[in-house]
Amino acid sequence: MAWSELSTTEWIWLGIGFAGQAMFFMRFLVQWLYSERQRRSVIPVAFWYFSIAGGLTLLTYAIHRRDPVFIVGQSTGVFIYARNLYFIAQERRRLDPEVGGP
Repeated sequence: MAWSELSTTEWIWLGIGFAGQAMFFMRFLVQWLYSERQRRSVIPVAFWYFSIAGGLTLLTYAIHRRDPVFIVGQSTGVFIYARNLYFIAQERRRLDPEVGGP
């Protein structure tokens, strides 16, 4: 199909797909810049937030496209990103009990 034949809805979904890819790319950019500043390999918390935002957006796009390979791949990734954010939150609570509330 030619680009000129895409409907408005298809253009919106294409935009969603590219937005997801952009967020997913940002995680690598953030990690690289942070590591350069630290002069060692580091994965900042922002990496995981960009990962989950990009992963969820791409999962939504994959579901819309009905692409089972893409759906399984993104679902697995989203679980891993969420789990890492959970571990980070648990560690913060352990190090600073006031972070977890009363």
